[in-house]
Amino acid sequence: MLPVTVLAMSAPPAEGAQGGASPLLSFLPLVLIFVVFWFLIIRPQKKQQDVRRKMLEAVKRGDRVLTTGGLYGIVKDVKGDVLVIAIAENVKVEVAKGAITAVTGEEG
Repeated sequence: MLPVTVLAMSAPPAEGAQGGASPLLSFLPLVLIFVVFWFLIIRPQKKQQDVRRKMLEAVKRGDRVLTTGGLYGIVKDVKGDVLVIAIAENVKVEVAKGAITAVTGEEG
């Protein structure tokens, strides 16, 4: 058997090929990653923030709410960014509006 030698030869790059689309193609993966992050992370998070903001703006007297501390109560008064919540008979507490996790319904 005779030894076989394979030589790989490549053609030299064309003179105008280096400065054309190469920089644009190198940024394409970064742009695609940003677009994927936008649609999978940033956009849904902004939608959640809008829903939460609208919920907090719509809190009114008589709503049953859940606080971040796990307390259920009924809103007795709204004073700007502070809510007065009745958590038991003759027990009222003031909480920040931002401490409301959910509005679970109205007093029935």
